[in-house]
Amino acid sequence: MKKLISLLLPTRARPELVQRFLRSVADRSAHPELIEAILCIDDDDIESHSIVFREISVKLVVGPRQTMGAYNAICLDHASGQITIAVNDDIIIRTQGWDEKVRELDARYPDGVYLGYANDLFKGHKMSTFPILSRQTCRLLAEPYPRIYKGAFIDTHLMDIFWRLQKRGYDRIAYAEDIVFEHVHYRKKPDAFDTTYSDRSRFGDDLAFIGLIEARRLEADRLSAYISGRTPKAIPLPSQVVTKPAGLFEIVPRCARKFLFDFDLPVKWRSYLFVWMVARHYYSRLCRIP
Repeated sequence: MKKLISLLLPTRARPELVQRFLRSVADRSAHPELIEAILCIDDDDIESHSIVFREISVKLVVGPRQTMGAYNAICLDHASGQITIAVNDDIIIRTQGWDEKVRELDARYPDGVYLGYANDLFKGHKMSTFPILSRQTCRLLAEPYPRIYKGAFIDTHLMDIFWRLQKRGYDRIAYAEDIVFEHVHYRKKPDAFDTTYSDRSRFGDDLAFIGLIEARRLEADRLSAYISGRTPKAIPLPSQVVTKPAGLFEIVPRCARKFLFDFDLPVKWRSYLFVWMVARHYYSRLCRIP
């Protein structure tokens, strides 16, 4: 039996983009009857409450405004699929039969533990921008989409877990270059910029990402135990993080300790995180971006 695919779609004030995305899903699916989209919508986003699309199954979940992590977690709670994909409303699917390719990717991992991701024509292989996770992986992770993340870092968080898993001897990162989920991001197309982008704090999740390092280490231990046939240990939900803001000169030694000298990670990934996080800090200070 072919597996049902659940698309987890938080959206706000973008009903036209949602329709464009769902149209691309339906038009390029080999089996649209085996696709469902779960939309998480704010209760004050009245226009989006009337979104209707009949060619695939669509579930609307309406509630108070949340963090991006919480939106995805809520979508996951309402999903029925054995394969889940966290998506955005600013995507256009370009690959015919993309759903069958996703099922083929899933079939490569009989135990269900993997992090897959498509080619978004923006970050490409560098980041799992729209993570593909099996239901089994979601069950094993204490919190696949940590609610503490306001609007960023969910993809980086997951990728960090799976790089740690690779360091333990299990390479379960699967980049599918031939599955194209075009990310129509404003940094590629400036005219796409809108209030949904502007309302989001671009650097508001940096401290949370730093603070969840130990949680990611425990998540990788849990996945490793399952793959090797051991009983995974229960771990607490990483919901509370206390990390003090870094000063102008403190960020470099902090990121060196937290990333560059984190021997639980491959050299390439920890070097990337060190440079990237330091650069983000100085850019946000220079431009005075919160």
